[in-house]
Amino acid sequence: MSSPDGDLIDTVRLSLVEGVGPRIRRRLLDRFGDAAAVLAAAPSDLREVEGVGPKLTERIVRAGAEIDAEGQIAFCRCQGISILTELDAAYPRALREIPDPPGLLFVRGALKPSDALAIGIVGTRHGTYYGLRQAERLAASLARAGLTIISGLARGIDAAAHRGALDAGGRTLGILASGVMNIYPPEHDKLAEMVAANGALISEQPPRSTPLAGTFPQRNRIISGMSLGVIVVEAAERSGALITARHAMEQGRDVFAVPGNVDSRCSRGCHRLIRDGAMLVESADDVLEALGPLVEAAPRDDGRTVHHPAELLLNETEQKVLDAIHGEATTIDEAVVASGLPVPQVLATISVLEMRHLIRRLSGTTVIRL
Repeated sequence: MSSPDGDLIDTVRLSLVEGVGPRIRRRLLDRFGDAAAVLAAAPSDLREVEGVGPKLTERIVRAGAEIDAEGQIAFCRCQGISILTELDAAYPRALREIPDPPGLLFVRGALKPSDALAIGIVGTRHGTYYGLRQAERLAASLARAGLTIISGLARGIDAAAHRGALDAGGRTLGILASGVMNIYPPEHDKLAEMVAANGALISEQPPRSTPLAGTFPQRNRIISGMSLGVIVVEAAERSGALITARHAMEQGRDVFAVPGNVDSRCSRGCHRLIRDGAMLVESADDVLEALGPLVEAAPRDDGRTVHHPAELLLNETEQKVLDAIHGEATTIDEAVVASGLPVPQVLATISVLEMRHLIRRLSGTTVIRL
């Protein structure tokens, strides 16, 4: 086992300083360049950074003597926990691009490139039978289509979403407000093991950390930040799930809501989201068709690449025709030859692909893949 390099030690040490949250961390790095320079900075220079007062300055200055970063790294390696920094290739690209990305991610399990195709499912901890059933159903359908399901491992809707993905044989990621070795709620320890075996448990908190009130809303930005969109299934008017939805809107992610009974307190938050512009969801197809094109093609476990989540809805014939159409002008004759399908079947399929916004007609005989 190789020794951790100095950059990783300094990055871990700075991230463990109490009071250095994602926004202050970003200001410090913008001012000083890297974690080592922050830890070596003079107190007078540290206090020039917005949000860094005398107490936080003192904690940063004392970090080298008081924070055992090497011990944390050694513990993670012994437990098989990966530590990802923003510079690591495995750090999720979508998360890196939000305004306040975590400086570190502790990962118990494994992230895959295919996890770029992910959807968040969140909701109340006190879900009704209807809400729990809808969360499981949507998670299972989306997982079968090839999406990774992200949630917060909380009671209620979160747990139902994880279980739906697992029952469908799909991947799921649990984003924790505690450390990945300190499961909360404790009765979800077996569920956490299954999530780690079929995806990953992820936290920006050290592995043995206990959950604090402030870390729950803070972790919600990670759920939305790693997702193409967020589905809210049952949420009261004051709900942590609505915080996740707000993060999703601020991050430019799609927000979906499942409608419920008009006299149910658990449905009020979802109905408010729908009134405010969230997309109403009845099935997995609603979600896949509404999601926009990806920033870059995402690999699937079967070796194919996906440019738009709606491609996951295609049957074999539709996929053949789509594969025959390129990012530059393609004639229908070329698509017929490349797909090996009869002309009438190609023409009918082109109409379907056009309705799903995967291709566009340039003329009566020419199309282009979007």
